[in-house]
Amino acid sequence: MKAATLRERVDKVFKNTPGINRILLVNTNSQDPNFIYLTDFTSGLFEGSFLLVTKAGVTLFTYPLEYETAKQQAVRGMRIVNMDSEKKFRLLESEIKGAKIGVNERFVPYRSYKNLKKRLKPKSIVDVSEAFSKARETKDSEEIKRIREGARITKKAVSEMQKRLKAGMTERELAIEFDSLMLRLGSERPSFPTIVCFGANAALPHHMPDNTRLKYGDFVLIDAGAVVKNYASDITRTMLFGKDKGRVKEYGKKLAMLNTVKAAQSKAISAIKQGAKGGKIHMIAQNIIDKADNGTYKGTFIHALGHSIGIEVHDGYGRFLSPKSSLVLKDGMVTSVEPGIYLPGFGGVRFEDDVLVTKNGPVIL
Repeated sequence: MKAATLRERVDKVFKNTPGINRILLVNTNSQDPNFIYLTDFTSGLFEGSFLLVTKAGVTLFTYPLEYETAKQQAVRGMRIVNMDSEKKFRLLESEIKGAKIGVNERFVPYRSYKNLKKRLKPKSIVDVSEAFSKARETKDSEEIKRIREGARITKKAVSEMQKRLKAGMTERELAIEFDSLMLRLGSERPSFPTIVCFGANAALPHHMPDNTRLKYGDFVLIDAGAVVKNYASDITRTMLFGKDKGRVKEYGKKLAMLNTVKAAQSKAISAIKQGAKGGKIHMIAQNIIDKADNGTYKGTFIHALGHSIGIEVHDGYGRFLSPKSSLVLKDGMVTSVEPGIYLPGFGGVRFEDDVLVTKNGPVIL
């Protein structure tokens, strides 16, 4: 599995767009993830830029502010056009007027969509978001390398933060220190806002760090990811901070939760391979959790077991390992595996790793 060229990525997209030979990607104040997928640019904002994609190659219509940055990163098969606001529409109209074009309707705001129809006068506009999802669902060697490095950075940061835990620190303080540590270790930015939960807050899967202070015997849950050359990772670890000698029975219950979730994750990961079904992988983990300790935790695993990972931390629009998922795993997919137990008012446990699907089984990145 080698790194894909621009030509190969364009071909993967058009393979799933019969009858379409022009695609227009529209950036707003942020970049369409599919713009990132095709250009692989790691520098520049490219706000309001357009990427015209044809089977012959791609043309980036951008502004003087980004022109030199684009030229420095352009690869074979990519043309860079310097323009101002009015020139942009004149140039694009000559390429698009009367043509059937594809756009990413999952990203383009409705106002921009209407403006495209009015000013560029295409014959018709078709949503090609699913074609990009299919193109991006399996990763090449370079994409896997970047996700692996992001996972390594995140796990290293979690390991280091365990040594820095101290009673009285707040969730917010830990999150700030954690993000700074990941940057020093090589992350470009967090994949998403870092989740830090102490104690009962760990029962809230998407709790945002606040001023809750750490106490002995508390759960400490960290859910975070690093970005390396546009590609995200997503790792979760849960641990116990010391022992509260006055709450021995409670401590034992917390240990049992940790062990149950670890076992569920291990079994689910071991079943991952090409051809396996996403729904069945989820149920392996859910059944272990539901049956543990005579059904004590039944119904406490309240989310999908995993999601695709790539340029976006939830890559590929709905390609999840979930109870009713019909997704069939393919060689080269990368998915998170993150079972959890959540007991409101008491605490929660989640373990998450990024796993590469191969013909021979799982590879934890």
